[in-house]
Amino acid sequence: MDTSNQKISPFLEKISQFNFDKFYTPGNRVICHICMWAFFSMLLFFNYFLELKIPFKLSLLLTGRGTINNMAVFYLFFYVVVPRIFKSKVWGIVFILLCIPASIYVWMIINHLQLSVLYKLGIDIQEGPLKGVISRNATQTYGEILSYKAVFGNATLVIYSFSPPFFVKILFDISRLFSRTIHLQKQTSDLELQNLNIEKDFLKAQLNPHFLFNTLNNLYGLVVKKDPSAPDAIINISDLMAYTLYESNTEKVLVQKELDFIQNYFYLERMRYTLDKDITLDISVEDTIDHIQIAPLLCFTFIENAFKYGLKSTGNNFLKISINIVNNIFYFAIENDKENNAVKKTSLGGIGVKNVEKRLNLIYPNNHEIVIEDREFSFFVSLSINLA
Repeated sequence: MDTSNQKISPFLEKISQFNFDKFYTPGNRVICHICMWAFFSMLLFFNYFLELKIPFKLSLLLTGRGTINNMAVFYLFFYVVVPRIFKSKVWGIVFILLCIPASIYVWMIINHLQLSVLYKLGIDIQEGPLKGVISRNATQTYGEILSYKAVFGNATLVIYSFSPPFFVKILFDISRLFSRTIHLQKQTSDLELQNLNIEKDFLKAQLNPHFLFNTLNNLYGLVVKKDPSAPDAIINISDLMAYTLYESNTEKVLVQKELDFIQNYFYLERMRYTLDKDITLDISVEDTIDHIQIAPLLCFTFIENAFKYGLKSTGNNFLKISINIVNNIFYFAIENDKENNAVKKTSLGGIGVKNVEKRLNLIYPNNHEIVIEDREFSFFVSLSINLA
């Protein structure tokens, strides 16, 4: 079973479908930043005003102080430090290791400056668990503020303070990168599928001349002999050409139309051989396949190759095709004899087979299984596809 493509969760798939680059214009970027800081400032204000019972105006001042601290660390880190980290190949890891303690120092310095301003304005907390915190911090020296004891003692509080906006920024950038990566992968897959369809059309155009030449010769013989099967052969040719030229241009077709195409092609190829040749086509399907679709011409290359290269051995000539559809699973198997002295190929199949394998990987990832065997006296192919 093919496992080259892995499914992603519905949540991640929704993220991948969102066009971040189209949405994240300079204007929208400013709005997003304002909304983020307004949201976290509101939470911080509620903590001061509702939980710690600090007066309204003082809660606003402390909220503004905390928001400015976080904004300074946030923008210095993501818009000054991070770009230099990615530019430096050698010192990048060192910069990352130094970022956390440096961020704590920056936060504490800016916090001290703001508390000093509030203290000079005569503002302090007069009651509650934070009573006198402004005056205590403002009267400390920078040596005391930046001592290793103060830094380690306040590290958890400081990290908790600026970690929410950091988390939002990192999550947003990861989602944006993921969306861009999946979008590029989808563009690549679409381009590959488009190229494969071009190859498929080329193979059809390449097929038609030699196939029509052989078929028309056989048809001419039937007409000359006034064989009653000649009108049916003409209708089969007409249906075959209509399918290859029009129906198969879409990514998927109804299974019944694909089966009709295979039957018509088999009938016209079978005309070239005598009745004593062991050439059979066995199709067994459930009654309810009207709604089932399949990618067109997936089996065609194998059938064409079987008629082209098979039925040439000196021993028992045979070509057997079996198609079954059960529980929305499409089963295809074909085996034909080969010349006894044929050299075993190092690479099974040509451009047509590789085309089929690529289309299967793109259209039916994790939903198909293909086996190609170059045996001692025969060539065997089996293919199963989950069409559900």
